[in-house]
Amino acid sequence: MADTHPTATEPEAPREGNGRPASSAGVHAALRVLDLLATRGPLQLAELGRELGAPKSTLHRICAILVDRGWIVRDADGRFDLGIRSLRLGSRADELPIVVGFRSVAAHLLTRHDETVALAVLDGDESLYVAIEETSHPVRLVTHVGNATPAFASASGRVVLSSQPPAAVHALFGGRPLVTPTGRRLNGVPELLEILDVVRARGYAENLEETAVGLYAASVPVTNERGATLAALTVLVPTSRLTEARHAAIVADLREAGRALSDHVGWLPSYTARRP
Repeated sequence: MADTHPTATEPEAPREGNGRPASSAGVHAALRVLDLLATRGPLQLAELGRELGAPKSTLHRICAILVDRGWIVRDADGRFDLGIRSLRLGSRADELPIVVGFRSVAAHLLTRHDETVALAVLDGDESLYVAIEETSHPVRLVTHVGNATPAFASASGRVVLSSQPPAAVHALFGGRPLVTPTGRRLNGVPELLEILDVVRARGYAENLEETAVGLYAASVPVTNERGATLAALTVLVPTSRLTEARHAAIVADLREAGRALSDHVGWLPSYTARRP
């Protein structure tokens, strides 16, 4: 007897308005435009093309759609920047559980030491600030949410990188000159791996004037219940205010705060982002 059950078929691919199968290339290109504007904007169309290595005609079409939908804006000089819809997404950051938890531990650290406290995640090969609580001192690091530093150079980046296997670190930084923002040149990935070994053994990372002159930073991991490093909790102190006694007290309180925040957000998945 013939089988009368319907034959299972593959779901049809989404299609564009002209009937052709939709491609993800346009989506990737649009996201790359938004990503670049978030870190480097405002930019002219020609600058977007140079940075992204994309044809001007392609970027013109993408930017026109993004402007029309409110994701980016174009000023009188022809420069593109993030629009209201992009900014609306950023406004949700304060509602993220890890940021809510950060606020409580940061308040305690500020009460104890009155130094800037930041929360950072790994975004590709950079360490990205996602939350900051500022010191009341007039002399401080001037930074903001969304600011990024090379992960190999920053205390926060090194904390997250120390949780990754050497092969992953090689994939990110192999064959590249590793020069910190203040000009110190690392002896390639081998020296970076040695630094990460020390971070792993200590349980925290330190950075003395490698991302900014006159700045000391200490950073501890924020981990989930599976042991994955979600983010880095960092204290930023001008070297002019750093004594031996303050250093010891800040590191001790920072490590305790890192454990408290890890307990609070242990159920969260990893935030690590990988960019093409």
